[in-house]
Parts: sequence; structure tokens; C-alpha cells
Amino acid sequence: MIIRLLPLPFVLLATALLGTGCSLHDPAKTAASGDTHGLSAGAERSNAQRPAPALSRDASRALRQPVIKPEDAPDIWTRAQLGFAMTESLSHPRVGVYIEHYRRNPNIITVSSARAKPFAYFILTEIERRGLPGELLLLPIVESGYAAEATSTGMAAGIWQFIPSTGEHFGLIQDDWYDGRRDVYQSTHAALDYLESLHARFGDWYLALAAYNFGQGNVARAMAANAAAGRPTDYWNLELSSEAMSYVPRLLALRALIEQPASYGITVPKLANRPYLQPVQLGRQADLEYVAELARIEAREVLQLNPGYRRAITHPYAAQHLLLPAPAAQRLQVALQQHGPEHPLLRYTEYQVRAGDSLGRIALQHGVTVAELRGVNGLNGDLIRIGQRLRVPVSGAAVTTGSTPGRAPTPVDRQYTVQSGDSLWTISRQYGVNIASIRERNDLAADAMLRPGQVLEIPRDRAEANLRRVEYQIRPGDSLGAISRRFQVDISDVQRWNALNGDGIRAGEMLTLYVAANLVVDG
Repeated sequence: MIIRLLPLPFVLLATALLGTGCSLHDPAKTAASGDTHGLSAGAERSNAQRPAPALSRDASRALRQPVIKPEDAPDIWTRAQLGFAMTESLSHPRVGVYIEHYRRNPNIITVSSARAKPFAYFILTEIERRGLPGELLLLPIVESGYAAEATSTGMAAGIWQFIPSTGEHFGLIQDDWYDGRRDVYQSTHAALDYLESLHARFGDWYLALAAYNFGQGNVARAMAANAAAGRPTDYWNLELSSEAMSYVPRLLALRALIEQPASYGITVPKLANRPYLQPVQLGRQADLEYVAELARIEAREVLQLNPGYRRAITHPYAAQHLLLPAPAAQRLQVALQQHGPEHPLLRYTEYQVRAGDSLGRIALQHGVTVAELRGVNGLNGDLIRIGQRLRVPVSGAAVTTGSTPGRAPTPVDRQYTVQSGDSLWTISRQYGVNIASIRERNDLAADAMLRPGQVLEIPRDRAEANLRRVEYQIRPGDSLGAISRRFQVDISDVQRWNALNGDGIRAGEMLTLYVAANLVVDG
């Protein structure tokens, strides 16, 4: 039976009733088994002489304390405690082992908390919305330390550690563009769906958690084996894998430390009890670096908050959403509205090299220059391999209105005032200069963000204004010197326009040239 979130006074009353015998576990199983939770007979007699300390303490404290609304809790961990519902076997010896483990290694909680900071509010809100135990907020610490990049030897991935088949079953797309298992937003919904279904099957949260870790078929078979042998079928008496047998104890140990850090001599970082992220539906494929510039946020942070994307670009047709800090999300929404729904958000697409391809052919096919291909892919020469993926600038995707495709850069005033929605890409294309030269001239770091009103100095590209762009295919016997003489340009300019490190060129490659508009060339 799936527990749904009740009004807090009823929750507190239920907590008190737990001290008198109610349990999250299947009462029929517990009563039939005479479950001692794996304790020795001596330990059982000792426990019988006093009430279960953790359970009675929880109930009495709940009755004493004033009701706190989730939104009024001072931090996320305190808010999670309002929904703590796994009160059985908190003093089990297997739990004590991991309390000591985490107490001796407090950095596990510290680092996990730092990773959880952007996502914890969203995850806990969804847990509360479904009426699930607040302890589930701690489960990604057990699974992955809240590391979205974590991958197990069994190919489980993301903070919830979905294996590929289970992720696919719960609708998590996994392809060359995107892995939904690493998308914190999508994988959280999938994980909670899965946990709800497991609890509905087993009627017991500890068994449901074991099934999440070890597989529901394995847990069911272990229960059947115990039943056939006349042994209890609760979690603590099952023969499972060593990882599954430590899975629930780890979670309960974290619960104890989060609830009473001072008692165990540790400090738990405070996480603000307020929304950190805001989802943005882009509605089309987007370059994450360009989106970062529109939102005036570091591209690195966009990638960290959206680890489901395998590349710096969203999915062509499926996943096209982002999680961003609320202020950045609002700035992005304003920029998207200003540009309109038809404004392309792609600066690059990807192309896989095929047999017979050359940089010149690919450049000609996509309407870009060989120099641009070399620059965006960090190539020093023309060597490419079949199967290699190249980033290809989208022709005209971010060219400011008023620039003329196919014409050479026109010298302009040396200063430009940044407008809302501008990026170094749009400015560089507008003035026909490369981004690196703008960064160098203005002493901009690689991750620097532009601000509306900021004044940039734009380096001049050429002294002549009346030029046109020519794409020239190198012929057998050509040299840079011969080509330069033919088109009346300098060899150094040809090298600069095409990012050439030397004089080596090959027949069939394409060169970009800026020549006098009235120049007539035979052939």
C-alpha cells in the first residue's frame, strides 16, 4: 500500500501510534515471524526489558514539538525529518555499523550535501507531493553520493543508479545525444515511480528498498526460500547480496546522523529550504554554450546542472529542457521572448565523417569555411578520420541582421556596446573577426559573461572595406604563393583566414579568400 502524505497533525498522531505497535512493515509478516531482527536471544531479552528507545523517543518528541509546516522549516534536512517514516529497527546492529562508518567519514555527507544543493528542494518536494517517506531524500547518498556522473561496474548511472534496461522501462531515453538516467529531473520522477511500484508489491519499505537495489525477483525468491524453510520473511532475515544487506542499514544510519548530528559529533551542511532551480522548455534544439550566454551564466554551470546531455547541445527532437538557477532561467526566458520562437539556438551541429569526405567538401556542403571547421574542432591540419564527429557551425544561425553573407568583413568603429541577447559569437560574426581576438583585445577570460551596456573593443580584420569572399578549390600544382599572386592578396592573410600553420596545402581542399570586389580572375 502506497503511503500518501497526510496533514501533519495526523502524521504526528500516527507517529505516536507507532510506539504502541503500528509498523511500516507488513504486520502479518512481523507477527507471524516473531521477528527479532537478527538479534541474539540475550539481546532480545535485554530489549524486552525496556521500550524501543528510538521509536518511543520519536513519538514523544513529535507530540511535544509544535507543528512545523514544510515551507517553514529552517533548512532542507529539517524539512525532510518532518516526513521521516521509517521508524522500525533503528537500533539494529547492522545500522550501528554504518552509523560508525559515516561518523568516521563525515566527508561523505559533506560532499554529498554540496552535490545535492541544487536539486534537494525539487526532489524533496516531489517526495512530499507523492506522500512518500522523507528518508528517500537520503537514498541518492547511498546510491551515488549525489554524483550524476557516477557509473557502477554494472553500468548503473546517475544519482539514482538506473541500469540501462530499468531506465528504459521507466521511460528514460538513452542514446548518443542524451542519457535520461543522468538527468536529475527525469530520473527522480522515474526513481520515485519505481519505488512506489515496489512498495505496492511488497507492502514494506525495507523490502521495497532491497528490491530497488537487488532486484524484485531476487527479493521475492529469497522470501519464498525463507517461507519454505519456516523462517521469517522480513528484510532483516533474508539472505541477500552483501550490498543489499547493507543497503537499508546505510539509509537508516544516514537518517540517524541527519536527525541528531550533534549526538554523533558531526556537522551536517545546511541546505536552504527554497527553490534553487527552475525548468525551462526550449522547444527546439539548442547549443548549451549559446543558451548560457543568453542566460548570462557560465556554460560550465549549465552543463553541471543538466548532466543528461552527452554533448554541449540538446536532443534534436526529444529532450529539449534545461534546469537553471531561477534568476538565470528568468533572464533566458526574457531573451527567448525578445528573439522570438523562430530564433535559432544552434551555433553548431554535428557531422560524422564518411568515406571520401574532406574538410573542403564538408565546408562547402554546410556553407562554412575550412578555417571555421578547423577552428571549432581544434584541428591543426586537414587530417580527418572516417567516423570522426565534427562540430559544424550552423550557417547564419547567430548572424546579426544587417551582416552580409559571402562578403568580407567591413572595418567598423573600434567600440561596440553589448546589447541584451548578445554573445561573443554574434558579435564576432557581425564584424567578421574571430572570438579569440575579441577576448584578447578585451582581456576576457574563457568563461567571462557579457553584460548589456558593456563596451568592447573590436579589432580590425582588414584595412580594405570593398571586399568579397571567394571559396577557392585548390588545384594540382597550386601553392600559397601562386594563389596569393593570382588573387592579389598576401600569403599571411591567406594563412590567417584559413588557420594554416604553414605553407602546406592539398589539391581538392577549399580556401577562403577575401579579394577586391572588382577583381577579375581568369578561370
